[in-house]
Amino acid sequence: MPQLIFRGIPAEGIRAISIPLVEEMAQICQCGTDNFTLECLHVTAIFDGKYTDSYPVIDVWWFERGDEVRDKMAEAIDRHVRSLGIPDLEISFRVGREDNFYMNGRRYGS
Repeated sequence: MPQLIFRGIPAEGIRAISIPLVEEMAQICQCGTDNFTLECLHVTAIFDGKYTDSYPVIDVWWFERGDEVRDKMAEAIDRHVRSLGIPDLEISFRVGREDNFYMNGRRYGS
């Protein structure tokens, strides 16, 4: 954790920025790069009866680290993704509580 889930952004683009993005996020969160998971969802968007491009949205699942760290993370993600020529995107942070997180059937941190 954190896990970033990308929609409406080509997987090849995410692959291209993945190393510098994860390295920067690890510095911001003061953790190892192996804590991050990047996933690209392939979706089919439909509007007005026609297929259309999906709006770029990134969901970040993480344990809360405070406003300052969240702001820095959002800025880093935005900058790296927009470097792909994507003019607009949304980033949403979803907070998991550590006491609700289980790993291999055991409560995280126990």
